[in-house]
Amino acid sequence: MNVNQSETEPIQLPAAVVEKRRLPIVALFIANVCSYIGDVLMMLAIPWLVLQTTGSAAQAGITAFSSMLSVVISSFFGSLLIDRLGYKRTSVCADIASGIAVVLIPLCYMTIGLSFWELQALVFLAGLLQTPGSQARYALLPDLITLSRMPAERANSLYDGVRRVAGFFGAPLAGVLIIAIGTANLLWVDGATFFFSAILLAWAVPHTPPVRKADEKKGGRESYIEELKEGLIFVRRTPVMLTIVIVVMITNLLDQGISGVIQPVYVRQIFGNPLALGELVAAFGGAAFLGTMLFAWIGHRLPRRRTLGLSFTLSTVLRFLPLALALPLPLLIAAYIVAGLLIGPVNPIFSSVEQELVPVEMRARVFGALSAGVSCGMPLGGLIAGFFVQWTGVIPAIIAFGIIYLACTISLLVNPALKAIDKPPETHETSPQRGNPM
Repeated sequence: MNVNQSETEPIQLPAAVVEKRRLPIVALFIANVCSYIGDVLMMLAIPWLVLQTTGSAAQAGITAFSSMLSVVISSFFGSLLIDRLGYKRTSVCADIASGIAVVLIPLCYMTIGLSFWELQALVFLAGLLQTPGSQARYALLPDLITLSRMPAERANSLYDGVRRVAGFFGAPLAGVLIIAIGTANLLWVDGATFFFSAILLAWAVPHTPPVRKADEKKGGRESYIEELKEGLIFVRRTPVMLTIVIVVMITNLLDQGISGVIQPVYVRQIFGNPLALGELVAAFGGAAFLGTMLFAWIGHRLPRRRTLGLSFTLSTVLRFLPLALALPLPLLIAAYIVAGLLIGPVNPIFSSVEQELVPVEMRARVFGALSAGVSCGMPLGGLIAGFFVQWTGVIPAIIAFGIIYLACTISLLVNPALKAIDKPPETHETSPQRGNPM
């Protein structure tokens, strides 16, 4: 009788062992909160600084272009650097370098002065340095999931959830700090968040060097271009991955135009207060965190494809329609809360699918190719939005962006390539990678 029980019942680990196993992934989540809060502070501070000093939506769009162009370039080549330095070392070094680049903006602004094009150079540098750190933290996640024995849907929901938490706290914090201490001083706080993230990762996350392929271990290193091509070929030959990249590339382009140009211009014209911008971003981010946490609890029981398509589509309607109708701020906030709740499952589903399909030895380069693919249109998003708003006005821009966004999300429900992402619920609960539930 005892033998049968031992064969069927899961082994209960001592609490101290469980806590030790989970410390690195918890530290990763906290470090991500700090880093993402820094991203949110900069995302709101830089466009507002440009609008304050120039009043030009087109120049705000140029700034968004500079920021995202560096992300695309770094996405293509940063993953190859990660392969050689390792995930943890790259993440720590990138956070330190990003912090330095960010604090150079207020330092120059307050001492020798900062022209518009000098600001573009520093914004470009900050984006160039941030992306390898973000990629390296994401590449760390599967190993830490295995170490913590946490279900992948839950871990990916928490990973995405911390980004939502950053939006919830970072956005209103940015609005309050812009009013209280000014946009330039806000960037000192931004820089500090990156330094804290680097210290925490250096202390708590174990060194996990990427798995090299057999021929690389023997010394036959591929060129950077060959490794990059290998990641891109893997994505191109995997229909699910290719579909995800195309859809997210377009929606990211539109999101960048909305967050970098359209929303700041809209709030400045309609409400005239940066706090309103923070409230909208916080409402969406906070509700998205709750939606992500709900998915962490029940997500492994839901059909992936239907959940992905419906939640993404309904969230899109609730984000764009109230803006196009120019509803009062309380109604806008209410719509953003519901939209945020609905968007919660989207990124965890994408992440779980990617981690299941990508071989361990190709993780950094394929994730780099994915990151580059989904972000390659983002520089154009801000640029297009800036000139579109300047030419037609903010409401027509919202309507045009919304129609294209909605077409992308609806395609997830009808594209046959995505049938492959659905798996039986039993598979999610018994997968060795996911281990025992938290």
